[in-house]
Parts: sequence; C-alpha cells; structure tokens
Amino acid sequence: MKLVVTVLAAWLALVVFLGLHGTFTKPPGIPPLPILLAVVVPVVVFLIAFQFSKSFRQLVLTFDPRLAAGMQAWRFAGLGFLALYANGVLPGAFAWPAGIGDIAVGITAPWVMLALIQRPGFATSKLFVLWNWFGMLDLIVAVGSGGLNSLFARGIMGEITTRPMTQMPLVLIPAYFVPIFFALHLAVLFQMRWGSRQSPR
Repeated sequence: MKLVVTVLAAWLALVVFLGLHGTFTKPPGIPPLPILLAVVVPVVVFLIAFQFSKSFRQLVLTFDPRLAAGMQAWRFAGLGFLALYANGVLPGAFAWPAGIGDIAVGITAPWVMLALIQRPGFATSKLFVLWNWFGMLDLIVAVGSGGLNSLFARGIMGEITTRPMTQMPLVLIPAYFVPIFFALHLAVLFQMRWGSRQSPR
C-alpha cells in the first residue's frame, strides 16, 4: 500500500511539472497525444500490475468497494465544466456530455455507497455493475469529446476549445483524476469477476 501511495504522489508531481511546462498543450488541429497518453498509460500500468503482481492484485481484490464508490462522489465537480462553458471558457460539445455524465455519477455515488453498506448483496447486483460501466463510459466520452474538439479546432481568433483542459490546474482532471476514477471502477468489476471479494472489517 505504501508503494501505491508513493507512486500516486510521484505521478501527481510529474503531471504538475509537465503541466506547468506546457507539455500537454498542442496547437489546434494537432492530435492531443500527450494528454491521451496521460490518460491511457496509467490505466495500462494498472492492468499490467494487476495481471503480473500478486500483491497488487490482492490489494485490488480486497479494496473496500464502499470506499471505491464513495470516492466517485468527487465527480460531482463536473458541474464546473458547465460553469466554464457558461463563462465561455470551454466548448459546449465537451462541457455538456462530460459535465452531465460526471454529475450523474457523482450525485449517485453516495446512494451507491449507502446501498453497499446497508445491503452487502448489492455489490453483486446488476445495477451496481451497470453503474460502474456507466461511470467508465462517461470518462471515455469525456476524453473522446475533448480530443475530437482539439483535433478539429481551427485556431481562429476567439474560438473556444478544450485547450484549458491541457493547462494547469484543469489538466489534473484528465491526466490524474480520470485514470484513478477509471481504475476504481475496474477494481470493483474485477472483484466481481474474480469472485475474490472479502468483507471489509
């Protein structure tokens, strides 16, 4: 667990360093590969570690699903996307799907956590599975719509693009928090798939 915390801290420091140096920002019309790699690589590393590290796999399979669900409540902050859209900072084609999806997950996360506390059997229900799949789909849609907006941007004066999402502090969302939220969804789905869920003390 200490190693995981250390890796998360180092990863955060790296994202901040790269964000401050403009590494994630590319000119309009250029594929946003740096930000896409920042989203995908941590998830790939998570999957590789789960596959080949017995201790990490055990950590994932015994992670408290109530905590995993509760942490998703932070995604209610997706409301900020809509606020930035209203103030002409982010384009609606990105802000609306990303914001509404995050709000939906964030506002239901406490309810899901409460259901897990009151009814342990809820952890194996179809509704819980669907909620986690929806949460991952929302993240994929948000990253995809942001990438497409950047790719098709024309670079004309006054054009509203997703460029702010590649700069500090907003870049922390796709480059740091999105992979973490995605991994949390994967963790509980893996617990169900492997049948190795253990009741938390």
